[in-house]
Parts: sequence; C-alpha cells; structure tokens
Amino acid sequence: MTDTTTHSTYTLGDLTVRRMGYGAMQLAGPHVFGPPADRDAAIAVLREALDLGIDHIDTSDFYGPYVTNQIIKEALHPYPESLHIVTKVGARRDAEGAWLPASSADELRAAVHSNLDNLGLETLDVVNLRVMDGDAGDVAERYAVLAELQQQGLIRHLGISEASAEQLAAAQEVAPVVGVQNLYNLANRGDDDLIDSLAAQGIAYVPYFPLGGFTPLQSGALDAVADRLGAGRMAVALAWLLQRSPNILLIPGTSSVEHLRDNVAGAALELGPDDLAELDAIGR
Repeated sequence: MTDTTTHSTYTLGDLTVRRMGYGAMQLAGPHVFGPPADRDAAIAVLREALDLGIDHIDTSDFYGPYVTNQIIKEALHPYPESLHIVTKVGARRDAEGAWLPASSADELRAAVHSNLDNLGLETLDVVNLRVMDGDAGDVAERYAVLAELQQQGLIRHLGISEASAEQLAAAQEVAPVVGVQNLYNLANRGDDDLIDSLAAQGIAYVPYFPLGGFTPLQSGALDAVADRLGAGRMAVALAWLLQRSPNILLIPGTSSVEHLRDNVAGAALELGPDDLAELDAIGR
C-alpha cells in the first residue's frame, strides 16, 4: 500500500479498491439539487469512469435528492463485481435545496433503504454517517442504528463523514470504522494528525474539495508549482494528496468526460522532494 500511482490500492474493511475513485456529487443539477442539464452526459461520465479502471464511487441519496443514485443505477446496473459504491446518510434536502440534519433512528433506517432502492442493491458496500452542523444527536447512538442495519446484512461496512477525532472515537466504540471522509487539501490541513492516526490503524481517509478554500496567495503558490511541472493545478493537488499518506483515497467529481480523464491522468503525476516541500508550505 505504499505505491502512490492511481492504480495502487487500499482496503475498506474486506474491500480492496484503487485509491483513485469518483465522486458523483456533480452529476446532479446546480448546487447538487435537481436533475442534470444533460442526463446522457452524466451516464457517459460514469461509464467512462469504469473504463478508466475506477472501482469505487462515492454518492448519496441526498444528492439531487435521489438523482445521482438513480443515474448510477441507469448507467451501471447490473454492477460489475469489482465496483464498490460508498454512500452517506444523516442529511436531507428541503424543497428549496437546503441541507438539513436527518439523523433520527427512523430517518437513518429510511435513508439506508432509500439508497438500496435507488441504487438497485440488496447490500450497501459502505455507508458513512454524515455528521451535520447543529445536529444535537449523539454520534454513538446514530452509529448504533447503522450497526444494527449492518448486522441485518443491509450494510457491509461503516464509515463517518465530517467527524472530529472525538466523534470518530465515539463511533469506534460501537462498531469498526473503515473510512473517514472530511474536508482536507493543501490549504486546509486541520486533519493532519487524524490522517496519520488513521493510517496507523489501517483506516482510509477520503478528502473532499481538493481545491476548496484556497486564498489567492495559496492559489498562486500552487499555480507556480503546476506551471513548473507543466501540469494542471488539479493534477498537482490530487498528486500531492496521494503522496501525503498511503491511506488517502481520492473521489474528485466532475460532470465532464474530458475532466474525468484529466483527473485520472493527472493524479499519476509524481512529485519530487522539492515539489512536495514547496506544496507543504502552502497550508502550514
């Protein structure tokens, strides 16, 4: 698990996946709400992802809502045995598209069944509990609901999203955690210690928004490295994440086949020691 190419692998419980995955969030309409402008293009992106060797897709029934899962089913079902789908529960959308907590026991159970139905699955490979801001519910209690569904055979493995180290520990008291999905990139390094701790435990870390939250100065520093290497800024950011730690899995999203190909090719970029040192300085 030390190879940093896009074809290297890591494990989610007993599932082995390539470290380069795909995030389906952008397959929905603007602001992840409603249908896409071009459903055929969304289907083409998913099929191209599999053709490029991607074997895990990150999604959720609250993307759209329901839209991305329904498109995934239309594009790829029946799924190849090598494909693993990771979803999230714990949130919902209102009629205006706002993101709201949905973490009662009944809501979590309903969300799991809704994901199963819309994806056309009998068992979900991985379900992440999404911890929402302002959610007063106890993480351990919510995780216990998912652990019960896991014991019923509806879920193979459990993870957690937007979680602090303390919330992760609370979940681990209930059931094993195979992955943590949080905001992390070159400019947002708050999870550095958590990533190292997870790596020591053999737990995957899945960062989202690889270019999110950069200041103009930080963006300029990234662009300088990218220009020197003759690569795109997204390629450099993804390559840095892959080389940051062997337990990092990538799920960059796009609604464009061309951008998907660029992401997969760019993530194979090998950064030298000087490149890594210069990039590390951006967020420190």
